[in-house]
Amino acid sequence: MNLKEALKIADRIVFEKTGQHLDDLQAAILRGTLQRETYKHIAKDFDCSESSVRQVGSQLWQILSEELGENVSKTNFRSAMERLQNSNILNFAHNVSGSFNICGEGRQPPDISNSHNDEISNPKPIKTPHQDLSEMPELGNFFDRTSSLQTLTTWILQQNCRLITITGISGIGKTSLAVKLVQQIKHEFEYAVWYTLDEFPTIDKFQSNLTQLFSQSENPDSSPTNQKRLPLIKYLQNHRCLVVLDDVHNLFSSGEFAGKYKPKYEEYRSLFKQIEKLSHQSCFLLLGWEPPKEVPQLTSENTPIRTLQLTGLDNAAAREILRDKGLTEIDNCEALIHRYQGNPLWLKSVATLIQELGIGATELLIDDTILLPEDVKDVLHEQYDRTSELEKQVMSLLATENQPVNFAKLLQHGQISSSDLLNALQSLSRRCLLEKEASLYTLSPVLKQYIKTRRSHLTNIDSE
Repeated sequence: MNLKEALKIADRIVFEKTGQHLDDLQAAILRGTLQRETYKHIAKDFDCSESSVRQVGSQLWQILSEELGENVSKTNFRSAMERLQNSNILNFAHNVSGSFNICGEGRQPPDISNSHNDEISNPKPIKTPHQDLSEMPELGNFFDRTSSLQTLTTWILQQNCRLITITGISGIGKTSLAVKLVQQIKHEFEYAVWYTLDEFPTIDKFQSNLTQLFSQSENPDSSPTNQKRLPLIKYLQNHRCLVVLDDVHNLFSSGEFAGKYKPKYEEYRSLFKQIEKLSHQSCFLLLGWEPPKEVPQLTSENTPIRTLQLTGLDNAAAREILRDKGLTEIDNCEALIHRYQGNPLWLKSVATLIQELGIGATELLIDDTILLPEDVKDVLHEQYDRTSELEKQVMSLLATENQPVNFAKLLQHGQISSSDLLNALQSLSRRCLLEKEASLYTLSPVLKQYIKTRRSHLTNIDSE
């Protein structure tokens, strides 16, 4: 729907209610709303006070709300018009120019043309009116993720994807990427919220918290006990919302294949299915070590659901980390970056360890040493402990191989059936613990070293 069509529809609604067409200021308010202009900007164009514009706007939203049977405001006027275009209530809109004289007799309508910005699809951004970003971490130093940011922005703003997961091994930068993304696109949404799922583990608590935010902003003068709350999906359909759920892996069971819900959290499956299948204008962004089972690793551009598996930084960005940590004179820093796969956390930890102990980085590179600082071991331990026994067996096998191996080679060990092996490989891939190149599988050098160190430690304990 373009701007001119939206104003024609609004003009008819106002005329049927009041017997008067939109005046110039009313039309300017609606046009400015669709173009993301503030009341202050509209007031300046009309050489009047901002309070006068707000008063006229308030009366206009009241008229539209009464006629349309829903709460219409400056923040959701665009979405209300888009919904009404496709509803039976305003089927006349498709034929409005032929069945109704929008100009009236003896009065010229307000000028609703705009030659260079006629489409609603390219609005001016405004400040997001409703935010709950108190749980969103501070960004700190952000190292280049231009390609990933562009991909996510395209998926959300241009392709209107409704459910997106960002996965990756611990420390790879999922949360930092999401924070940067939210900072860049939050103004395109009426609501922007960030929740960590160890804070809202149960579906009832999570949905209650979110619907309370919606209902309070819609009816700020109502007491919480008197507010009538709609199902969450209705709010997502009525408003354009960006909802980020961090640490989504907390919904899933340890000791099972990736993405299996804990018994008390299975209702999240239904919520995510609703978000994917039902038509709405909002986007859920899920961050975690593993995606829900119902979210495939590979998706097509024809679906509203996507997965971005985050990999390490490129050499240029990774070198910035090493420079920040004081490693400015490494002859072959690309080898160190490659060894730690451009993982920001791993590189920071290793660089700090090298600096604190005075180890020669060049000497370290000569004998292929893999250092495992304690904080790296801690996060790997947490992620490793989530895996099933079958996955642990497969990782143990891969840790002994010096070169990538295919499925047949793994099957030759005779310890795991072909069906179990396939399921374990798929689960490890979804957890981002497995590296694939064509039909060959391997583990990262860091993960191999962790498993070997862990195995040696357990052997020592058993021998005592």
